[in-house]
Amino acid sequence: MTATVDRTQTPEPAAPALHPRRWLALTIIAIAQLMVVLDATIVNIALPEMQHALEISDSQRQWVLTAYTLTFGGLLLLGGRIADYWGRKRTFIAGAIGFALASALGGLAWDGTSLFAARGLQGAFGALLAPAGLALLTVLFTDAKERAKAFAVYGAIAGGGAALGLLLGGVLTEYADWRWCLLVNIPIAAIAIFAAVPIVPESKAHGDTRYDIPGAIAVTLGLISLVYGLTKAAEPEYGWESGQTLGFLGAGAALLIVFLVIQRFSKNPLLPLRILLDRNRGGAYLSSTLTGAGLMGAFFFLTFYFQGTLGYTPVEAGLASLPVSAGVFISAGVASQLLPKLGAKPLMVAGAVLAAGAMLFLTRIGVDTAYTTHVLPGAIVLGLGLGFTFVPLSSLALVGVPQHDAGAASATLNATQQVGGSLGAALLSTFALNATTAYAESHLSPTADPRVVMGEAAVHGYTVAFAWGGGLLVVSALIITFLIKVRRSDLPTEGAVHVG
Repeated sequence: MTATVDRTQTPEPAAPALHPRRWLALTIIAIAQLMVVLDATIVNIALPEMQHALEISDSQRQWVLTAYTLTFGGLLLLGGRIADYWGRKRTFIAGAIGFALASALGGLAWDGTSLFAARGLQGAFGALLAPAGLALLTVLFTDAKERAKAFAVYGAIAGGGAALGLLLGGVLTEYADWRWCLLVNIPIAAIAIFAAVPIVPESKAHGDTRYDIPGAIAVTLGLISLVYGLTKAAEPEYGWESGQTLGFLGAGAALLIVFLVIQRFSKNPLLPLRILLDRNRGGAYLSSTLTGAGLMGAFFFLTFYFQGTLGYTPVEAGLASLPVSAGVFISAGVASQLLPKLGAKPLMVAGAVLAAGAMLFLTRIGVDTAYTTHVLPGAIVLGLGLGFTFVPLSSLALVGVPQHDAGAASATLNATQQVGGSLGAALLSTFALNATTAYAESHLSPTADPRVVMGEAAVHGYTVAFAWGGGLLVVSALIITFLIKVRRSDLPTEGAVHVG
């Protein structure tokens, strides 16, 4: 009888893992996560003001977004490894300090180059901060029910932060200065840092602590080279056929091939290729990349349409962007309920088709068209489509993944969204600017009002970008249809959690 009691009590050593201040630690981690998510959208509404104040060209303005998302996405996997082996609390605090300093540099930027550098540094330190925070949650909340609640809070911050960033960016730009869209991170980071020191516990993984530094350098430089090549293609003095454009595009492609080779032979790869080679996860990552490209393109060009064409104030532009976020909230809730019943594939196909249709609807905008008839319906449907796409993607990332690869698989999904957004913004900007230039050249005449023509040319460029964005989402729908074969019963009971 005594032996039986002893056996039943052997699992009890897990109890001390329930940290007494874990919910307070969750609050601190959520504050830092909100800062990282905010920075992906808060500058969107401020972009026209930034461009004017720092004399940034149309072809280079997308670097305000892509410098952040490229370094964040490119270094995310390395940041997760550093957090595991260097110490999650230490990495979390270091990331928050670096993020605050980079934000200060951005708020004090004196030209486009200094702003782009600051945004790149923000992304790099965000790639330390975000995975460290997520790993801390995993360690702090060992009870399944509590972990589900903690991840729900974390997910709500990730989803709501994007909407809050659009609105807060408008308020700060209009009533303070665009620089505060970056400087606001300093007090937020300070609260998180000073609270984390006494409250958040340290933890780290044991084992092989070597890092794949060559892989991280190759993939980040490769992506930057690709985006720079696309930027050159948008400049009239270069174009698609120039040596510089082709050189940067070729160098970027070569570096990405080098990255894959490194992953193939490295003992500690950033991205184990076995994660990519599964057809369901591979299809999910491709779909995630294309969806990220469409989403970034929509927000980027709607910002300039609202303020440059419709004459909205920054606050009005922020409010006008919120229906996309509202659509995401609605469909994400519905998708969470339908996922166990229908499986991932039907929801993702429906989401991609809805989002593509919304982008094509937005091609109907004009210089004098009304927001309620030509933008609002498309914005809501776009949000609905994105929600139906993103929720199943989280589960697909973990289908058939061994436990030791789960973190890398989930982080890769987030990285593909960031990288897709970066490449999408650069590619669609190039198409838009080339279309704008061609329209202006063909419509300017001695009798035409140049201001009217340039206004129409800008809107024509936006519609071309929306059309290409819709095309990318159509391709995403086709990839989901033909590549993903996962069954409803294959989905994990606990979905992956996004890092940003």
